[in-house]
Amino acid sequence: MNSSSGAARLEFPVLLAGVPVPGESWVHWPASSATLYDTYEVLALKARLDHAREKPEDHTDPRLAGRVARSTGDQALTALSCARQAQPVWARVPLDRRLDFVRAFHRLLREQAEQFVSVLIAEGNPVRVAQWALSAALNITHPDTVEHARELMVWEDRREGRLVRLVRKPDGVVCLDPARNAPMLTAVAGILTLAAGNALVVNAPPTVPLSTAFLFHELVAPLLTQHAAPPGTLSVLCAPARPMLRTWLASPHCDDIFFFGGASQGAELTRSCLEAGKKPIMELAGNDALMVWRDADLDQAVEAAMERYLGSGQLCFAPKFALLHPSIAEEFTERLHRRVAALRVGPPENPEIVLTPVIKRSQFKEVLQDAVDKGAELLCGGALVDVHGQPSLRGPFLTPALVRVRGLGPAATMQAVTEETFFPLMCVVVADSPVSAGDDALLDSMLAFVNANRYGLRNSLWARDAHVIDRFADEVSNGGVLKVNDSHIGTLPVLPVIGGTGLSGGVFGEANIPFLRTTRLQGISIGSHIAAPFDHLAAAGFQSAHATNRPAPMDLPEQSGITRKANL
Repeated sequence: MNSSSGAARLEFPVLLAGVPVPGESWVHWPASSATLYDTYEVLALKARLDHAREKPEDHTDPRLAGRVARSTGDQALTALSCARQAQPVWARVPLDRRLDFVRAFHRLLREQAEQFVSVLIAEGNPVRVAQWALSAALNITHPDTVEHARELMVWEDRREGRLVRLVRKPDGVVCLDPARNAPMLTAVAGILTLAAGNALVVNAPPTVPLSTAFLFHELVAPLLTQHAAPPGTLSVLCAPARPMLRTWLASPHCDDIFFFGGASQGAELTRSCLEAGKKPIMELAGNDALMVWRDADLDQAVEAAMERYLGSGQLCFAPKFALLHPSIAEEFTERLHRRVAALRVGPPENPEIVLTPVIKRSQFKEVLQDAVDKGAELLCGGALVDVHGQPSLRGPFLTPALVRVRGLGPAATMQAVTEETFFPLMCVVVADSPVSAGDDALLDSMLAFVNANRYGLRNSLWARDAHVIDRFADEVSNGGVLKVNDSHIGTLPVLPVIGGTGLSGGVFGEANIPFLRTTRLQGISIGSHIAAPFDHLAAAGFQSAHATNRPAPMDLPEQSGITRKANL
């Protein structure tokens, strides 16, 4: 059976300093459904095209979704040099004009939403995952998000006869390496990076390059030109990550490395960045907790737990384990079990499908066996199947698995609970406490368990008790984002989408607002005709007995192009 996503055939050369140029070869991308149904034939087609051994009819094969040019090492160096030249020019463009660029992108994305989703589907994302990615991209660039950034980027007021400004200045040239599991969505961070006044070099991953190339070629680059960005402000390359990272580390023209990847890779790259004098911005692994209290809305809590299985669990900030109050554990688990067992595999165009082929199938078996060996109960799932749902040792899918663990102690020893797992496996952990202890002691232990997690991307809570909600919000320091009675993976304007603590963000990890992470704070004081500029006690509002002069009134013109903020 031949199937394709219906997306238009796309072709993207290298975008070098804003100019489309040929690469050294092409990376071809077959529509995901075609690969699922005609796996070996389609992979052979891709191999022939990628290695220039194609047949005459291969270029017009309807199963191809598009192709992206592979860049060269020299092009990587040229991109960096051009970015260095362009960045000061772009940074001089008024901030409001650069923020208008984000607003224009948001409007264009709304207009091009259907094509945006179709490209993601062609790349293998189920409809629901693609629509979620669209919602996240719209919230990241929402007008409210832009207005919030405006408030964070510039503040000014008058203090003791002086004009005082706190301004965030761009770092310079930012090099962005998107995530392989969600390249387009993570690449959207580059739009805010550009708006902050940085030049941007993006490396579309050769293993899944189509959506990233589409984002920047079709949407971002034309808007930059319209908003007075010089050509070198943006380059989009496509090359293997390791040599590209080495190039960035060695170049004097790279200031920040914005990296999405695994925790161990991120730790190694952070060290290399610091040694090379680069700012590391690490977006790494996630092992999120979903906590369910005794009074939770169980229907909604189960729905949030089901977000674990979107994309077969290969989303960084999906919930990885559910931490349950023992009084609702049985009912919650039964409801979740029924929902998980009903999930089916299929092509990504089917709106009822949420599962995708799983990359780390061998690791899944190891993690599952570790949990079972340590006392966990496998409730369902774990079989390899083909696109039709039939058992197959070569099947690309895993039937979604649900595991139950009784007790926080045993759970703390299992990889399925303590490590990031990138496959469709959810662990429900039934919390325990001494019989004589009440809910306060149980809450203490559950919150401590969440905070002990070495990862910290997102954590969420389902509860009605205001005391429980307040303690969760006040005491859980683990995570860049906390969600209460809300979709675990859902996004909102202003609220950060990425960023985390621990192994999720590295030693500098926190909720990531790219406007802030790719800029630095600078304080400015402007005095004019001050009678006593060196009377430092007077500037602090202290009347010295020895002071002979007081600052004279300051006659400064009203600032232009800067919105005045009343107070810090």
